[in-house]
Amino acid sequence: MKAQTIEYKQAGTLCEGYLAYDDSRNDKRPGILVVHEWKGLDGYARRRTEMLSRLGYVAFAADIYGKGIRPQTVPEAAAMAGKFRGEDRSLLRGRVNAGLDVLRSQPQVDPLRLAAIGYCFGGTAVLELDRSGTDVKGIVSFHGGLNTPKPQDAENIKARILVLHGEADPFVKPEEVAAFEKEMKAARLEYRLVKYPGAQHGFSNPENKGDNPPGACYQEAADKGSWDQMQKFFKEIFI
Repeated sequence: MKAQTIEYKQAGTLCEGYLAYDDSRNDKRPGILVVHEWKGLDGYARRRTEMLSRLGYVAFAADIYGKGIRPQTVPEAAAMAGKFRGEDRSLLRGRVNAGLDVLRSQPQVDPLRLAAIGYCFGGTAVLELDRSGTDVKGIVSFHGGLNTPKPQDAENIKARILVLHGEADPFVKPEEVAAFEKEMKAARLEYRLVKYPGAQHGFSNPENKGDNPPGACYQEAADKGSWDQMQKFFKEIFI
């Protein structure tokens, strides 16, 4: 596996993403964009990127916040995430599309076979990528926020969607899930929503202990089950 950091700019902001792929192969492969949680591009996002490369994909972890901006506390992370999750999500859409452009430009990537996955904050980001009308094959949200200030933008969606949701998530409440499903059905989109009983927010990250913040807690069964669901989904969309 080859891994490297890549600097790129969006609207004048310098970002630093993370690329991983199997450098023993010469063929073009599907590319997967990875979008980090609310504390920025950290070790967890890099680990998931490397896991995807071992599955045979070219994976690139986008840097939504900008180079060196890595919140360390819950208040700092909430403030930074809020900057991108407000009523105007043009900055978020621009930043995640910039990451996708970097992935698409890699010589190992088949530009016609692209997908994006995101965790928590990143789940919101990849859904906004889809709502922006970007042409990708699939979107996967792991315990991500599902709300949007512009549900009418669902008419721009081109990708198939897989949402992996903790049924006991205190942050993404049942009414938000219901509104998302209404949005998808109104636009007559193909989507799949998988709910994990007893799973809370952040169920895929072992660093979540249920107390920082409260309600974010790792659950092994949901973690493994969601990763399996993602792999099956990719096999379907990359036929």
